[in-house]
Amino acid sequence: MNGTVSILDQDIVAIGKPLPRLREAVALEGRKVRVVFEDGRTKVVDLTAPLESRRFYKPLRADDALFRSFRISQYRNALEWSDDLDFSALWLDALPSAEFSNADFRAAMDDLGMTLDGMAAALEVSRRLIADYRKDKPIPQHISLATRYLLEHRVG
Repeated sequence: MNGTVSILDQDIVAIGKPLPRLREAVALEGRKVRVVFEDGRTKVVDLTAPLESRRFYKPLRADDALFRSFRISQYRNALEWSDDLDFSALWLDALPSAEFSNADFRAAMDDLGMTLDGMAAALEVSRRLIADYRKDKPIPQHISLATRYLLEHRVG
C-alpha cells in the first residue's frame, strides 16, 4: 500500500500519509543503523533501546553478526533477519535520529528563542555547558532527546 486505496474503477480514497519505505540500510557501530527512505530522507537510528524493549529481540542484543545480517524486506517496509525477526520502517521513521550536531543544537535554541540562561534552566545544566554545546562539545544523548522534547512541546 502507498497511502491510498482504490474502491471503484476510478475512485481513490486517501487514508493518510504513505507508509515509509526503505531504499537502503547500513549497520554502523553498536546497534546503530543508517537508513535511507524511499523519499530520500537519511537518518541514523540507535536500535539499542527498542531491542531491549521486546523479549523476542533478545537474539539481536548480544550477537553482532546476527544483528548485521539484516536485509530490507521484499515490500521495503521493514528490516528483517533470518530468524523471523523484523523491525518496521514505520518504527524506524518514528525513532529520533541518533545524530544531533552542535549546529542542530544552535538551530533548536534559535527556533525556541532561547538564551544561554533560558536553555540552561530548561535543560537543568550550567550556562557554560550550553555555551560549549553551541560551539563544539559533543552533545550527550539525554541532552539531544531533551532538546527535541522542548522543540516538540513548545508553547505558542
